[in-house]
Amino acid sequence: MEWPGLYNYWIVIILMMTGFYTAISRNNLIKKIIGLNIFATSVLFLYITMGKVRGGTAPIVVEGGAIYSNPLPHVLMLTAIVVGVATTALALALVVRINEAYGTIEEDEIIVQDQES
Repeated sequence: MEWPGLYNYWIVIILMMTGFYTAISRNNLIKKIIGLNIFATSVLFLYITMGKVRGGTAPIVVEGGAIYSNPLPHVLMLTAIVVGVATTALALALVVRINEAYGTIEEDEIIVQDQES
């Protein structure tokens, strides 16, 4: 079976939908964070894939090199990875505090406890 189009984009779509489904369908806060990380990874993969030019070389001016790959998406995605790790660390720290306050990390149980008080 041959996949139509570029397989990189199919991988991005599958990862994106998996992460999105996990983030919206689970009540466990840790699983929601994992889903958001999968979603963010698919976006990183998309931008890195788009930055590569087939037959392109590094953007160093030399004789015979006429097609260059753009390094900017790769550099921006390194920054996005660092921001993503920091955001994940903050989200996990918040989940720890929520667990200390409510005794659970299940979203529906937290809402019920919050409505009772």
